[in-house]
Order: sequence, then structure tokens, then C-alpha cells
Amino acid sequence: MTDEPLLKGFRPEPMLKRPSHVPERAKYPVIDAHNHLFGDAAPEDLLRVMDEVGVRAFVNVTGNATLPYSNNCYTIRRREFGVFADAYVRAHPGRFAAFTMSDFAQWGDPVLMKDAAFVDGAIQRLEGDVTQGACGLKVTKELGLFFRDSSGAMIPVDDERLSPIWTRAGELGIPVLIHVSDPVAFFLPIDERNEHYTTLKEFPGWSFHGSFFSKWDLLDQRDHLIAAHPRTTFILPHVANNPEDLAYVSRLLDDYPNVYIDFSARMDELGRQPYSARDFFVAYHDRILFGTDMPVSADIYRCYFRFLETSDEYFDYPDYIGRWGHSRWKIYGLHLPDEVLRKVYYENATRVIPGL
Repeated sequence: MTDEPLLKGFRPEPMLKRPSHVPERAKYPVIDAHNHLFGDAAPEDLLRVMDEVGVRAFVNVTGNATLPYSNNCYTIRRREFGVFADAYVRAHPGRFAAFTMSDFAQWGDPVLMKDAAFVDGAIQRLEGDVTQGACGLKVTKELGLFFRDSSGAMIPVDDERLSPIWTRAGELGIPVLIHVSDPVAFFLPIDERNEHYTTLKEFPGWSFHGSFFSKWDLLDQRDHLIAAHPRTTFILPHVANNPEDLAYVSRLLDDYPNVYIDFSARMDELGRQPYSARDFFVAYHDRILFGTDMPVSADIYRCYFRFLETSDEYFDYPDYIGRWGHSRWKIYGLHLPDEVLRKVYYENATRVIPGL
């Protein structure tokens, strides 16, 4: 007789009791430099939460897209940049800003480069959206994982045909926020050893196990792209999509002065390694942007503030789509010094993103 069947799915309720210090407001003004307009939330609703918790500005990095909620997850559809620019940016000066995805805003159809005109068209769209107020270019993870050219070949992240787009962004003085790959476990088999097992069982489309390019191929392509465009500023979201290895991210920042990172939606990865993460934030305090990449909520913002400002131990956090109760482990606060908080909360964003 064995107890093994009784242990399957075993999730004990922790008895540990530790003090909780959840900040009502951030210690300094905050720029949420990586978020989206989830569910087309009204500007008045966003501002009410932002004012409550001390968020000064909200940057919608997918300004020419809308993200409706469907089938237990947020989806994404293209629309004109002017919709957000008119109703949010111009209607509430100083409180909202947006990046454009230009012609990378394409889903469902894997053929991105249908002909040689794609690059010129993308540049024209980029220039037009910048004229309307776009303060950056956003590129999603579909590049390298999904997008193909007219021949059916997968387009690598560092495809030379796309080079004029990155060059033009640098000439326009705007950063390129480029999302390449995803958590390491998303590229591994979905089995009981995978630390994202429950997430990938719920959202199997997030698995890239067996993808054409491996995660490490994709990161190498991205780094080659960055090296080839030293006059363009790149923001690498989610701790350069390798928070599982902060030594790697440190080398990346040391090697490429034109790179910044944000830690949106990676509080879980950083919070389980609080000593290393604190040292990392202190060492690279002028290269890190604050971002949440989650639906706007006072509780979510306060969890981020708790993570950055306090030394609280063993607490929960929201998952990738902003839900509570889906933690894979508990996290710990970093208790960052004031000079680091100021840089991360707003100073770095005002230096890197024009118009803030």
C-alpha cells in the first residue's frame, strides 16, 4: 500500500505568520511604462485607480490595438493609433502615452512579409503614428515564433530585411520595446516537472515546446539585432525574458549600453530570489523601468509597491492575467533604497521614453 495517490495535487495551507506592510500609495510618483488597454477600460476608470495609488502616467505599449477579454484570456485586434491618442493621450494630457506596433500589429495570419513592400509600409506607418504622438515601437513575440515571409520561411528576429525599421526608430529618437521568447519552462515539455505545468495546462497555446527556433536561438538573434543597431534604444520587457538567470541579464546590460529592461509580469521570478534581485536592482538602477503588464487594479499596483518597497516575506502575487490565487510559490520584498526607487518608478522612464 502506498500514500502516493493521496499526495497527487497536494497543496498544503501554509501556517507561517509574518507581518504585512502593503503600501496604500507608492513612495514616489510612478510611470507604468509597460501596460495595455485591457478590455478597453475607460480613461476615467483608469485615472481613478491611478490617482488612488500614485501612478502618474500610464503607457499603453500596444497603442494601435485593442485587447478584448475572450475565452478566459485577453485577445488582441488591430485598430488605428488615433483611437487611443484622441480618447486618452490628448484628452488627458500628461497621464497617458502610447507606443505603436506599426504593421507588426497582425494576428491570425502568419505571413507577415507578403512582399518586399512590408518594410517601407511599416516605416511609413511608424512615422505616421509618431506624428500622432506615438513614443515608441512595440514588437511582440510573434517575431521568431509565428511570423513567416511569402515563401513560408520563419522570420528570425535579426532578419536583415527588417533592419531599416530598427534604424528608422533610432533616427526618430524612439525606443523599440521588443518581446522575444517567453519563460524558459514554456519551451519545455508540459509534464509534472515543468514549473509552469498548471499555467500551460490551462493555456496550452502558451507552450512553445518544439518551436522552430529554440528559446536560446531567439535570444541570440535578439542580441545580434541589438549589437547591429547601437544607435537605437531597445527596451527588453520581462527582465529581458530571462529573469531565471540574472547573471545573463547583467552581462547583457554590461555589453549593450543601448539596452534597458522592464520587470513587468515577472515579480514572481524576481521575488523568489530576493537577495540576487535586490543586488541586481541596485547595480542596474538606471537601466530598469517599472511596468505591470496587467489589468489596472489598486491591489495589483500595491503588490508591486510591496515587492519593491518592503521587506515583507512569503506573500502572494497576481498571475500573468492579473488573477489572484494562482501563485506557484510565494515571493519576498526587496526593500530597495530610495534612490533606486526613484529611478525605477519614474526617472528612467522619463529619460528613455520621449514625451514623458
